[in-house]
Amino acid sequence: MAKRPRSTAATRRRILTPVVAPRTRWLVRILVIAVALWLALVGAVWCGQERLLFQPTVLPASHRFAFGDDVHELELAVPGATLSALHLQRPGAHGVVVFLHGNGGNLEGWFANVDFWRRAGWDLFMIDYRGYGKSTGAIDSEAQLRADVRAAWDAVAPQYQGRPRVVYGRSLGTALAAGLAADVQPELTVLVSPYRSMVALAGELYPWVPSFVARYPLRTELDVPRIDGGVLVVHGEADALIPVAHGEAVAALARHGTLVRLPGVGHNDVHESAAYRDAVLAALDAARAR
Repeated sequence: MAKRPRSTAATRRRILTPVVAPRTRWLVRILVIAVALWLALVGAVWCGQERLLFQPTVLPASHRFAFGDDVHELELAVPGATLSALHLQRPGAHGVVVFLHGNGGNLEGWFANVDFWRRAGWDLFMIDYRGYGKSTGAIDSEAQLRADVRAAWDAVAPQYQGRPRVVYGRSLGTALAAGLAADVQPELTVLVSPYRSMVALAGELYPWVPSFVARYPLRTELDVPRIDGGVLVVHGEADALIPVAHGEAVAALARHGTLVRLPGVGHNDVHESAAYRDAVLAALDAARAR
């Protein structure tokens, strides 16, 4: 009876190769497809950041705001665009609040809380960013956005020499407000629903996107420590868009920071909270007393 030939390593490789190779090829194909999809998504985020971050509502040039005779509509010329602005201005005002609003809507909605500032005795100045409301142009960089905000401050702040000036930021506007305040050093900075940075927030919402993709890093955490005056941070504990942990971190970075947490309050209803109103009024009174 003939002996069965012994299996060699070469024989085993020939036997196994037809089985292993197709699996390997499929794994490589899947990996290549996954990487290609990831690169496509990252590229879409890189190119489409303006659409993700900025959600303006456009108003026709003929639109007229109806907030009262003490609210004046202005146009502010900046390089390549004209910014729409509203100015609540009354004799005997304690000072002025320069308000930088969130990423959606326009002045028609954001200026609607004007009665709060009237009762408080403060003037209010607010711009629409490029492409918002009646403002022309389009946002194309963080540097441009910050330059526009500084132009707004330079247009109104000199009118209030000798009176307290306040920089107020809401949501998206908090990073812009922190950067402006660090440069101009107002008597008070108010940050409502702030974020440490857009990089940090995006990393929580989109962990698959690398940080270098962010063309609008908006690093609040770098500017807040440079503010010499008081910093009031107000944040809703039920905020599902920007977690309250961001507000806690921002307040902790301030030299003279105060954090007010609002139980049961979300992102869009902060201004409806009595605790919010009390905290802002108390901070404004303290700014006057300095």
